[in-house]
Amino acid sequence: MKKLLAHPGFRAVIALLLVWVLGSIFNADGTFFKWGTHRDTLRQMSTYGILACGMTVVIITAGIDLAVGSILALSSIIFTKLAIHLGLPAPVAVAAALGGGSACGFLSGYFISRYGMQPFIATLAMMVFARGVAKYVSQGQKVSTYVQQKDGSYAYVDPPAVMNFLNEGVFNNNLAVVTILFAVSALLTWILLSRLRWGRYLYAIGGNEEAARLSGVPVNAMKLLAYGFSGLLAGLAGLCQAAQEMQGDPEAGVGYELTAIAMVVIGGTSLMGGRGGVGLTIIGALTISYLEKVLSINAVGEANRLMLTGAIIVGAVLFQRSRRTA
Repeated sequence: MKKLLAHPGFRAVIALLLVWVLGSIFNADGTFFKWGTHRDTLRQMSTYGILACGMTVVIITAGIDLAVGSILALSSIIFTKLAIHLGLPAPVAVAAALGGGSACGFLSGYFISRYGMQPFIATLAMMVFARGVAKYVSQGQKVSTYVQQKDGSYAYVDPPAVMNFLNEGVFNNNLAVVTILFAVSALLTWILLSRLRWGRYLYAIGGNEEAARLSGVPVNAMKLLAYGFSGLLAGLAGLCQAAQEMQGDPEAGVGYELTAIAMVVIGGTSLMGGRGGVGLTIIGALTISYLEKVLSINAVGEANRLMLTGAIIVGAVLFQRSRRTA
C-alpha cells in the first residue's frame, strides 16, 4: 500500500478524481454533467496537451523548453501566410509550419548540446527570437482571411479546406479533430519513450548525464532529438491554434509554456529528469483542464484561475522534492 501511495501515477489519478468530485459538487446547475462540457474541455486542452507531450520528452532529459508558445505563434503565421495569403497547397503549408517548428527546436537543442548552454537560457533566447520572427513575417498584424490587395483595399477569401478540416468535429461533432491530433501526439510520444532505444537514452540522460555519456549514449544527438521533437509538436499546436482561430496571430501562445509545464509536473513527471512519461502528462492535462472548466462554469474570474494554476505548480514541485528527499 505504501508503494502504491508513493507512485506518481496513483497520486495524479487521485488529483484528477478530486477535481471531478469538485465538478460534481459545483456543477453549475448540471452543466458539468452534460457531454458538451466534456467535449469542449477536451477540445480546449488539445493545443496545450500537444505542447505538453513535447515538453514531457524535454523534461525527462532534465531540460526545459520555454520557447514552445512562441514557436506555436511562428508556425501559425507561416501556415496562414502560405495557405491563405499565397494560396499554396495544404501539404506545402503544413510541411513548412511543422518544419519551422522543428528547426526552432533543433536550434535550441544545438546550443544546449554543442555549447553546454543552460536549457533555460537557450530556450528563453529562442522564445524571444521566434516571437520576433513571427512579428516580422506578419508585420505585427494578424494573418486572417481578409487579404490586402494591390490597390491597398482588403478582400475576403475563403479559408483553405485544411483549416476547416482541423476546426471540425467528427462522430456527429462529438469529438474535435484537434483532440484526435492530441491523441496521435501522445501515441507518438509514448512510442518514442517506451518502445524505441532512443527513449531509454533520454531517460538515462535525465537520470545521470555523465554516466549516460560514459555508457556510450549519444547525449548530444539525443538532446537534439528531444528539443527538435518538442519544436515539431509546437508546430503542430500552431496549426491547431490557427485553425481554431481562423487566423495566424503573432501574439498567440503567450504563457502556453506555463500551462504545458504545469500539465507535465502535475502528472508526476519529475523536473529533475529521468522519471515520468506521457501517460502521466495526459492525466496532468486532464486535471488542469477540468479544474479550469469547473472554475469557468462557476464564473470564477480568469485572474483567480491563473493564480490557482501557479499555486498548483509550486505545490506539485515542492511535493516532488519532498518525496525525492524522503
